[in-house]
Amino acid sequence: MVLQYYAHVRESANDNKKYQTVAQHLTGTAELCRGFAAAFGADADGELAGLAHDIGKCTEEFQNRLLNDGPIVDHATAGAMACAVRGSRYVSACVAGHHGGLPDFGNMRTARKDDGTFYGRLLKGHDEQCLGRCGDSGVTLPPPTVSAAQKLTPLQASFWMRMLYSCLVDADFLDTEQFMNGERGRGGYDDIPTLLARLQAYIEPWQQPKTELNRLRCEILNTCIRASSKPKGIYTLTVPTGGGKTVTSLAFALRHAVEHGMRRVIYVIPYTSIIDQNAQVFRDILGSGNVLEHHSGVQFDLFDGAPAEDVRKALATENWDMPVVVTTAVQLFESMYAARSSRCRKLHNLANSVIIFDEAQMLPLPHLRPCVAAMASLAEQFHSTVVLCTATQPSLDDLLHTYAPDRPVTELCPQTAALYDRFRRVTFRRVGTLTDEALAEHLGVQRQVLCIVNSRKAAQSLYALLPPEGSYHLSTLMIPAQCQALLVEIRERLRRDEPCRVVSTSLIEAGVDVDFPAVYRELAGLDSVMQAAGRCNREGKRPADESVVTIFERTELPPLLFQTAIGAAREALEEDREPAAPETMARYFHSLRGLTGDVLDKQGVIKAFTQGIEGCEFPFRTVAETFHLIDQNTYTVYIPYGEGATLLRQLQDGECSKGLYRKLGRYAVSVYDKHFQALHHAGALLTAREVPALDSDSAILTDLTLYSETMGLSLEPETGKAEFI
Repeated sequence: MVLQYYAHVRESANDNKKYQTVAQHLTGTAELCRGFAAAFGADADGELAGLAHDIGKCTEEFQNRLLNDGPIVDHATAGAMACAVRGSRYVSACVAGHHGGLPDFGNMRTARKDDGTFYGRLLKGHDEQCLGRCGDSGVTLPPPTVSAAQKLTPLQASFWMRMLYSCLVDADFLDTEQFMNGERGRGGYDDIPTLLARLQAYIEPWQQPKTELNRLRCEILNTCIRASSKPKGIYTLTVPTGGGKTVTSLAFALRHAVEHGMRRVIYVIPYTSIIDQNAQVFRDILGSGNVLEHHSGVQFDLFDGAPAEDVRKALATENWDMPVVVTTAVQLFESMYAARSSRCRKLHNLANSVIIFDEAQMLPLPHLRPCVAAMASLAEQFHSTVVLCTATQPSLDDLLHTYAPDRPVTELCPQTAALYDRFRRVTFRRVGTLTDEALAEHLGVQRQVLCIVNSRKAAQSLYALLPPEGSYHLSTLMIPAQCQALLVEIRERLRRDEPCRVVSTSLIEAGVDVDFPAVYRELAGLDSVMQAAGRCNREGKRPADESVVTIFERTELPPLLFQTAIGAAREALEEDREPAAPETMARYFHSLRGLTGDVLDKQGVIKAFTQGIEGCEFPFRTVAETFHLIDQNTYTVYIPYGEGATLLRQLQDGECSKGLYRKLGRYAVSVYDKHFQALHHAGALLTAREVPALDSDSAILTDLTLYSETMGLSLEPETGKAEFI
């Protein structure tokens, strides 16, 4: 008979073992979970989850598993049942999934004990007397209470459960980590008031501007600083390109956080391609050790003796417990609809935080409703402040009001409309439709010019028509390492006033710091056109009348992906309206929403939680498997170029680490399925069949004649020609 129940065993020096009792683990986890959940008023539910989650370890079967390496034992269902009998259904689901992930609830009336749903699991636990077999855990569960979550709508309840689940899994991991490893270097960050003081010291010299442009930037900055005392809620920050919105939004966020006792600042950026420079700005101002950059392209090599800062940051990627986090929209929104513990663990640290969504107009339309619903829940349910930060503000007020009716949307810089005229640095002109040959003639006579087109194929075709000297091509068919090197060269040629003609896809638009005297932009969504305009006369050193952004159309039809946005842009620009005018942008977004109709939730995420799926309540796992912000129907082709060749040899030799894959990201090109198949049929690829360390959706290019330093990857091998965007 077991007299003492243990949760964990740790090996120590001289083969001595240390034991953590179940009571110690439950109490420690409950204390942490209660503290985390207090940020959104769920402290009692958090405590119950922590105290109940591992009572299933109080069985002879689990002790045999732990002490004698016996068979795997389900230890979560007992705790889930203990919560369920107390009427805490939502807490019960969190406990049931604290290892395997949040389950689909299923249907209470039709559930079977072997169907893998939450209700099925409770039936199985009941039939097997899972709770009754448990011995004394050494803790006393609190008496039944009515959770405030029971009054929530189904959609609100789904967010609430994920947030409580996050509290539980993080508390469980942290308490276990403390016992198994002792102090591992977490924490040690500066507090928010200290970071605010650093920012104030950084911007102090700005308060005596010497140019009109800097005076306007100061005006915007000070307006937002004054607004920081406003209540928590939902805000927009609409700042003209060049208005200094990165530092301005950080100033608002830090001061707002200090004013309201908030825990951290989360900065959300649409794509990894533009995240680096924002993160570097924050590191320069606040200190590297206080800023976590978390996305697929960041790697921390935790070798023996790794710097303490790297260790702290690597650990912080698990739960975002640093004061400033810079991440991607993909990382945040897919976590908000995730079911796995590893993806959800960080979520509770979004509560009572300032969350800035940079370039909010770039949220993908097919997922706009789920994204806005997630934003709204952070403000409405979890006491966060949400800031939509952009130079071309889309009108999301109606959607935000739908999901957060008690949180009005307030503009932080109300003088925006007047500022647009004062920030005008370019003149727009429309020239209608041009052949590629005519367009190349326009570009060829320019000393320095940027031309942005809507497809990768168009970029390659147009570049081939330009004089080679001083001409450059950029697209996502080129590996990131090469694009970054070319951008360094391009900036240097611009600085030295040397000939520089660049043909690019939209990758150069958002967040890439280049300054051309002239820009050509193929007609696209007006938000993209404005981003392109931001690469012209960026610092206002030239007269606006001499800095021309030319909008054109090509004789070839644009890719299907762009046609809806182009249609909305044409409608907004009727009657020769000024593209940059706020009223034109408002008309564009209104038209765009009208053209897309109700196709703002491609995967039916909102309906899944409000109405269920085929009778299944709260389909957490089903939604998590299907909700992806980026089209998953793509393949990765690794290019053995430069250091990439060495890294790929390591992969072929059997090395298969996250660190290696992240480094290889600098030497990867994404292609659509049909293009991947064309390359494969041409015998130009090594796949997972030949290199087992490869994922099933990736390959290595073997025919290096298909990759050019100037053109990137060709998708037209002799045996498989394909059109591409």
